[in-house]
Amino acid sequence: MKKKSFTTMPTFVIFSVAMLAMSFASYSYDPVLCYIEIAVSVVTAGIVVVSTLRFRNYIATTVRSTAEKINGFNPEFLDKYKIPVTVLGAEGEIIWSNTRFRKQFCNGKNPEGDIISPYIGGKKITEVADHDTFETACNGNEFVGFVISTNEGYVCYFVENTYYRQIMREYNATRPCVAIITFDNSDDFSNESDEIYSEVSLNVQSFLQRWANEYNALFKIIGNNRYMIIFKETDVDKLVEQKFPILQEIHSIKAGQHTATVSIGLCRGINSLKDSETNARKALDMALGRGGDQVAIISNNIYEFFGGTSATSEKVSKVRMRVIANAIKRTINDCDKVFVMGHRFSDLDCIGAAIGMQSVMEKSFNLYSKIVVDKTKTMAEKLIDYAEKNIGKDIFITPDEAMKQVTPKTLLIIVDTHLRNSLESPQLYDECKKVIVIDHHRRAVNYIDNALVFCHEPFASSACEMCSEIISCIDDKAIGYAQADALLAGIMLDTKNFVLKTGVRTFEAAAYLRRRGATTINVKQMFSDSIETYREKVSIVCDAKIYRNCAISIAKGADGDVRLASAQAADELLTLENVKASFVIYESGGKICISARSFGAVNVQIIMEKLGGGGHQTMSATQLSDINKEQALKMLIEVIDTNLEDASCK
Repeated sequence: MKKKSFTTMPTFVIFSVAMLAMSFASYSYDPVLCYIEIAVSVVTAGIVVVSTLRFRNYIATTVRSTAEKINGFNPEFLDKYKIPVTVLGAEGEIIWSNTRFRKQFCNGKNPEGDIISPYIGGKKITEVADHDTFETACNGNEFVGFVISTNEGYVCYFVENTYYRQIMREYNATRPCVAIITFDNSDDFSNESDEIYSEVSLNVQSFLQRWANEYNALFKIIGNNRYMIIFKETDVDKLVEQKFPILQEIHSIKAGQHTATVSIGLCRGINSLKDSETNARKALDMALGRGGDQVAIISNNIYEFFGGTSATSEKVSKVRMRVIANAIKRTINDCDKVFVMGHRFSDLDCIGAAIGMQSVMEKSFNLYSKIVVDKTKTMAEKLIDYAEKNIGKDIFITPDEAMKQVTPKTLLIIVDTHLRNSLESPQLYDECKKVIVIDHHRRAVNYIDNALVFCHEPFASSACEMCSEIISCIDDKAIGYAQADALLAGIMLDTKNFVLKTGVRTFEAAAYLRRRGATTINVKQMFSDSIETYREKVSIVCDAKIYRNCAISIAKGADGDVRLASAQAADELLTLENVKASFVIYESGGKICISARSFGAVNVQIIMEKLGGGGHQTMSATQLSDINKEQALKMLIEVIDTNLEDASCK
């Protein structure tokens, strides 16, 4: 019995009776025709009778099997159930239903012959049979359904839970979501004058208080320039849809050359207020670690970010660096050797910072100290050659050599990255029990979280700037002219020769290195390129296309120089007129990579994060697997189309 085929039987009965009546009427015209019509009528009636008997037997067998499956019930009482019940054939067709099912699902009509799928949310009967439960809705009511397979078909029954589902939705909609807010750059205004600082702080507080009142949320001051707002879950949905306009409203508060910014850590999806507040603080730390002026929402340990288009504000005070330096001193007291390691495809900033920290560990603390680097996969070959010539070849070792020397007391200092997946050797990190991280990149979600000392300054220009400050607090006599050259080279690389992300402390670090013997001519020679790299760079620039004020180019080469040439070409493309951001797509190591650059008008970090990468507001990158360059270009354009407005700095 399939679908509604058996429901046409009454029609065949009427047809048979009509043919029999017509046969008697035609006897007077043609007796032979009469006998033929009588024979056809009898055969048809016989087929109808046999089919009807088979169908009744099919229903009886299926219902009997159903009743036997449900212990304690008799088939004659199925229709009296207070819950909707329907009996299905082997292919999911309805062959019987009780009064409650017809009333709640069919508006009183007979559904026999219908396939059950529309009544169970479009699912096939085989998808839900013998499973625990399934959810469905019909005529404005919600049900939890159960399907039991029998020898001949299925029995399906439903329990209405509309009331409980409504209560659950109301509960979820009114769950408290804690937001912790901090006034990011209050120090900028405090340096102006006490009057300006007080006025701006009061304005920020007023804006936040009005924002809380708009959603009837609880507002509370929890510290100096720190606030707490408790929203409802439904309010957070609205804020996410609006992309938190409060960030732009706070930007309207200005004094002198400074614009106010706030960072917000918000937790949703947690029942406990205490746990929600703890996670909100964790989200706030993430927002601040990414440069501030943004909202970080944490839900089930998954982050979502909004804003982050303002340049990070430099912290003039070096107090934190002195604290970090003291913490490093305490950490190395119980260490027998130190390895310094950066990221894969190390650059001048990575190697320069490593050279500085290696020298301090060796000369100031008399510890066995080596730099872990793969010389075959680095963009700092000239710096490594310079260090081996002027410092010593024995300061560099390979990851495999370092793995053989690890002890329980080995200290690993990680520079210029805070992500395990980007390390030169993740295996070495896993082996070392003591870890120190020194990095300036905006914090990513999967950062290294077990470091004894986590020195993270997203407003710093480079890891070399941070290491220069730390070294000056520990023992500045530990570095000579060669180490100073290496550190200055890293600063010049990441600031594009003191153009980008350059603050007072950047120049102070450069002046300190100059006093320690750094020579700009030696540093400049580390930036020289081979003729092949230069040709590759020129080719990439010439092939660039402009799309929505973004220069996009695909590198043709795939050799060892293409990574360096692509990074330099991305920098060069920014010098073109009306170009706010540049993207270079190239192939390296079997993966498709994208180098992204900007002068600050576009936050390329936001765009690269959508493609699984990260970095800085002005310098970012990503790696894509299992695609070609043309597919990567298509993905990049789609991300630019959907995120360029959010990434544009106001």
